[in-house]
Amino acid sequence: MTTSKPKKGDLLIAEPAIIGDVSFNRSVVLLADHTQEGSIGFILNKPLEYSINDLVPEVEANFKVYNGGPVEQDNLYFIHKVPQLIPNSIEISLGIFWGGDFSKVAELISDETINENDIRFFLGYSGWDTNQLESELKANSWLVTENVYKKNIIEKDYEFFWKEKMLELGGEYSIWSNAPENPSYN
Repeated sequence: MTTSKPKKGDLLIAEPAIIGDVSFNRSVVLLADHTQEGSIGFILNKPLEYSINDLVPEVEANFKVYNGGPVEQDNLYFIHKVPQLIPNSIEISLGIFWGGDFSKVAELISDETINENDIRFFLGYSGWDTNQLESELKANSWLVTENVYKKNIIEKDYEFFWKEKMLELGGEYSIWSNAPENPSYN
């Protein structure tokens, strides 16, 4: 179900029209915050070549790290579904939280209390200033959909996520689901 008014916890699906946008081409973004002052989200389907251990050597785990967006790519962020274990978490919605005490996260990973199905790491985030996201929605850069996966969005397979969303939307979007990522390769 698509909507025109985004809210915290919704998914932003990149319109096929933004092909060529290096940051957001074929992106699915979880909207972590949306207020009159702006919006923050994390790209869910752009894995990087890093694991958490590559970035934080004392965390001995191979959890994937994703490109969260073009803002502050030198900072590590995370979303999770275990707020009872991670102090200072901020609720997004539907059982999904972001941030919290990273030293506690490292401890929970080390003692295998949490696993990759509980948490997802990002370098950077996606950010929009006041009215910027609304302008991009009017320009048909994004579709807003409800997060039907709720907290299980963290476990969602990233590889075909955008394609899956295009097929769900149907109509003209179905055609785009099989288009090459870069149309000039066709």
